[in-house]
Amino acid sequence: MTESLTCAIGRLRPHHFGISVPDLDQALSWYERMLGFSVEQRLFIDKIPAHIAFVKRGDFRIEIFQVEGAAALPPERREPNLDLKTHGNKHLCFEVPDVPAAMTALRAAGADIALEVSIDGNPTAFVRDCAGNLLEFLQPFEARRAPQG
Repeated sequence: MTESLTCAIGRLRPHHFGISVPDLDQALSWYERMLGFSVEQRLFIDKIPAHIAFVKRGDFRIEIFQVEGAAALPPERREPNLDLKTHGNKHLCFEVPDVPAAMTALRAAGADIALEVSIDGNPTAFVRDCAGNLLEFLQPFEARRAPQG
């Protein structure tokens, strides 16, 4: 990207990630209970039509959609390794200080843990939300380079 284009666009800051679910109220409850998000705004968009809610934790938002008649999430999109075989957005990733501790807490709260792996010695895990959407959890990249021992 050229410097002039970078300057023209300005500073990029993540604002939100959009997720479609079959039951908005169930998803709002899940994201609050499991990850500590709170509802910032609810609205209805006639043109789609869709019920929408923005949930927020810190400076990050997730926009959650419920659209009548939407197609269900295909089974292969619920599996991290199979989902990569379909083009498009793959997952939302959260950085956490301790992936094993986070998975222990989420598992105890009833979360659907899809996969726990170590990539280059760095714990990584995928969790399915209540609609089957994949969420990744990883430790800071600095943790990979930290000396062991």
